[in-house]
Amino acid sequence: MLGVQSNLADTYQMLGRREQAANMLRDVYSGRLKLNGAEHPESLRAANNYADTLGSLGRLAEARSLLCRTVPMARRILGDSNDLTLCMRRTYAQALYHNPGATLDHLREAVTTVEEIERIARRVLGGTNPITTAIECELRKSRAALRARETPSPGPA
Repeated sequence: MLGVQSNLADTYQMLGRREQAANMLRDVYSGRLKLNGAEHPESLRAANNYADTLGSLGRLAEARSLLCRTVPMARRILGDSNDLTLCMRRTYAQALYHNPGATLDHLREAVTTVEEIERIARRVLGGTNPITTAIECELRKSRAALRARETPSPGPA
């Protein structure tokens, strides 16, 4: 049933009904926690799906908070080279650098995270894997966000 709910949430996402998708994915995540426990791969996948949807809604602080709790579990249980771990870390970096109020430290952390997972993805999955190419895209975006913040804007003439 949780799998069906997750698929339905994906359909809501595709239809632009992101708030409904987020509510459903929150319920799926909660159900996975009850059924499998926090450290089960399906619970971690549900956490990533929920966090990704929160991010698409601009609820970046919520996404970041959830991922701060779950990424360390994924790294410990699945390993740094696992595709879900890579995706969770990418989602975490997005929650950092998409935030308009992100500090320079957050932007630097996002870039460092994406640089690290890009190297891992390229080594483990290969350069043409869709996960690797998505991470490469995030690397360009995160670096651009950092450059934009580090480059002082010209003052009044």
